[in-house]
Amino acid sequence: MELTMFKSILMLISAASIALTSGCSDQSGTNSGQLSGEWLIPLDEVFDGGPGKDGIPALSNPNLIDAAQASFLGSNDLVLGVSLHGEQRAYPHPILDWHEIMNDEIQNSFFAVTYCPLTGSGIVWDRSLSGTVTTFGVSGLLYNTNLIPYDRASGSNWSQMKLLSVNGNLAGKSAELFPVVETGWDTWKKMYPQAPVVSTNTGYSRSYGRYPYGDYRTNDNRLLFPVDNDDGRLDRKERVLGVIVGSTSKVYPINQFPADISVVTDTINGRSHVVVGSSRLNFAVAFQDQTSDGTRLSFSPLQDELPSIMIDDEGTTWDVFGYGISGPRAGEQLTQSRSFVAYWFAWAAFYPGAAIHP
Repeated sequence: MELTMFKSILMLISAASIALTSGCSDQSGTNSGQLSGEWLIPLDEVFDGGPGKDGIPALSNPNLIDAAQASFLGSNDLVLGVSLHGEQRAYPHPILDWHEIMNDEIQNSFFAVTYCPLTGSGIVWDRSLSGTVTTFGVSGLLYNTNLIPYDRASGSNWSQMKLLSVNGNLAGKSAELFPVVETGWDTWKKMYPQAPVVSTNTGYSRSYGRYPYGDYRTNDNRLLFPVDNDDGRLDRKERVLGVIVGSTSKVYPINQFPADISVVTDTINGRSHVVVGSSRLNFAVAFQDQTSDGTRLSFSPLQDELPSIMIDDEGTTWDVFGYGISGPRAGEQLTQSRSFVAYWFAWAAFYPGAAIHP
């Protein structure tokens, strides 16, 4: 009874707070009826975020501009970068903060850039599900304060950070991921100066230069919703790259990497990975260190050769997405580990007991 009352009060407060701060008032429906059917997560831990289903409008095939035209981005603004079929694109946090999902495609690779500003988690999903290309929308529901997208083809709800459909016809299906790199705008431009970036010409009137949640990113004590496991080993809002192998996970705090690019070879749940990062360049990525032909490579960092970040013991240089750039394995791609960046408090809530490097 007390939990139900607390939940109702919190829903009212958060609805008013988020509606006032974000201005996302394009509400096409409420969340009434969305909590029906079987769920793979506890229903009493699913919260209504306030704006309603599609009240935060996802974008599809967003407009792109040249990097030189993106005057709305500051050098430290974060972007999610995608590289497919030799093409790169940047999806800025200052736009994702207001839309959370962008449905896009590059040369018939269909994907959804999903970003939750409350958990700082940016993940890129395959939109081809069971033979059908779908789009994703924002359900308005949250679990562990994290985004619950829904796919429009089946109506199924997905937990973003669980990487899993948790309700509907596709319940139990895992998300297939595309490689993604999260870094600052200045670093991204050094890597891919010719890559287009999503424009603020979205068709919606939003204050894209203003963060919609006040001091949420910087106030370590501020959470809008309860979480399962509040782990105090790191600051709540510390950005970490987390790697998942089966039921085991490990995180790598980005600000604890050296300033120069550094390479860490690590074994998680019996599988070897190479994790590469730089606190100054504000990125971290992880790959399996075994190639498709079964060769296990040893890597060393490369400095000042962006987008190339490492070289292996055979002489191949590799870029930040794991593509071989020069050397005997040029044209090959390393398998990106099942990994993504998020705030520590959210990672600990979804993956309790995660090891912390070092």
